[in-house]
Amino acid sequence: MLLVCLANFLSIALAHVDGFGEQPLSKIAIHKAIVSLHSSASVRASPSLLGMKGEDTQWVTVDLDYPNPSEDDWVGVFSPANFNSSTCPPINDPKGQTPYICTAPIKYKFANDSNSNYRKTGKSSLTFQLINQRADFSFALFSGGLLNPKLVAVSNFISFANPKAPLYPRLAQGKSWDEMTITWTSGYDINEAVPFVVWGPKGKMSSKSPAGTLTFGRNSMCGSPARTVGWRDPGFIHTSFLKNLWPNSEYTYRLGHLLSDGSYIWSKNYSFKSSPSPGQNSLQRVVIFGDMGKAERDGSNEYSNYQPGSLNTTDQLIKDLEDIDIVFHIGDITYANGYISQWDQFTAQVEPIASKVPYMIASGNHERDWPNTGSFYNTTDSGGECGVLAETMFYVPAENRAKFWYATDYGMFRFCIADSEHDWREGTEQYKFIEHCLATVDRKTQPWLIFSAHRVLGYSSDYYYALDGSFEEPMGRESLQKLWQKYKVDIAFYGHVHNYERTCPIYQNQCVNNERSHYSGVVNGTIHVVVGGGGSHLSKFSQVTPSWSLYKDFDFGFVKLTAFNHSSLLFEYKKSSDGKVYDSFTISRDYRDVLACVHDGCEPTTLAT
Repeated sequence: MLLVCLANFLSIALAHVDGFGEQPLSKIAIHKAIVSLHSSASVRASPSLLGMKGEDTQWVTVDLDYPNPSEDDWVGVFSPANFNSSTCPPINDPKGQTPYICTAPIKYKFANDSNSNYRKTGKSSLTFQLINQRADFSFALFSGGLLNPKLVAVSNFISFANPKAPLYPRLAQGKSWDEMTITWTSGYDINEAVPFVVWGPKGKMSSKSPAGTLTFGRNSMCGSPARTVGWRDPGFIHTSFLKNLWPNSEYTYRLGHLLSDGSYIWSKNYSFKSSPSPGQNSLQRVVIFGDMGKAERDGSNEYSNYQPGSLNTTDQLIKDLEDIDIVFHIGDITYANGYISQWDQFTAQVEPIASKVPYMIASGNHERDWPNTGSFYNTTDSGGECGVLAETMFYVPAENRAKFWYATDYGMFRFCIADSEHDWREGTEQYKFIEHCLATVDRKTQPWLIFSAHRVLGYSSDYYYALDGSFEEPMGRESLQKLWQKYKVDIAFYGHVHNYERTCPIYQNQCVNNERSHYSGVVNGTIHVVVGGGGSHLSKFSQVTPSWSLYKDFDFGFVKLTAFNHSSLLFEYKKSSDGKVYDSFTISRDYRDVLACVHDGCEPTTLAT
């Protein structure tokens, strides 16, 4: 019996690893690359200097000319531009030979991408969109395909006017409701420049707050490719804490670095609206999704269509940004899988969102999991990152960011964010946190209680879960369902499964309310929602639809919650393709309904009561 359970567990784990595509950069056998420079081949990139007007993103044209073309020739974008063997780490094995190239490109395209006649003419012109990533760039033409790359020609070097510029701010809730944190990336170490934020009420920027600085090295990674071909210097990650904010107020801010010569480097101007105070009765709008990943607007890397819905989700959120107050991206953030350059690409992609509203994240298997590093699941899904990138690149108000669970209040909402990559079962440190988070909210002032985790610790009719017969992550809800019921959690959200599904209000596999679109009165069960269709490969459903499954969608999308007041909540599921609502329900109730006694959810009573 134990072996059967273990086999089922492994089949589910492997399905979620192997079933959703492969990081495109991992398809390149870059360590096998050999030098085969051709005297008549040429690669020319223009313009040579980018960001002349302060841009952090720019299109580049790359012209190719090669007298011996083939269908599988490809062009890789390398940064830093000089990628010869002198930049490779030392080989421990004295008999080992250092490869000529030991770092994967940031992105790549096949030479015939924009010219179907390349095979005949040997000429092509490709366009790439580059972001400022703290170093110069070069473009290398390879023959031999991705598996046996032969370096044919290298372009001129190009760079941004200020490659070290402060970029890609990410807002997040602080540890108190009146605090906003701003995290950004630059090329400035603290011995070169002092980082800070100037900010203030809209248009005034009268305050100045210092920033702390973090970075990490190759040895902080747990395995390959993060320690080997996926390694790229992450630069410096700065975080500033803006305190004592007035609720629901507009603020503007600007990132700054004071250089040792007394001059200043500045970012663009940005703005945000501060959080409402806990319990504040105002319109509050929350977006939740998981598993988005990143994609390239120039079409690079996407031959496997690894994150087909990522840009649609991003663009719909940008389009709707004036009607969004806070975002929760509940795990599987970038799918960098150990290719560290992709974290810059992701922060650039979400910058229009994350610089404007708090962008809260949760830990997923593709951020954290690596064998023998404390992960609850012993998979290699993080590509050797073992949580370091997520913990450093984004701020969350956790007591210990290596343990990625936290509580955060937003007006009438309390969010309890669990870390499914660490043990959550009864008696563990995380279980105690979850109970404390649920138990300490004042439902009179914060009626909307939300639980979230990356993996499905509740209910899902995903194909692979159905094979196991439990319709959940192994050991998922057994410990937690008593807490959801006792503290009357309204909605539990999950990612990991790449589709959308909503259950009835449920407890112990049984629907406790037969309504579908409007719930009122006593909170007698929790609604469980899978919203893992942020952008990565979609997951198929089981052919069996359980009685508790009310709505399913095999498509990309996200959820929006709108709290109108203490008694009225609107839930909407929107598709990323068009932003239209495809599933919705409302909740109406009073405080006394939350207090009401339900099965396994009664307040302790005494003779006095």
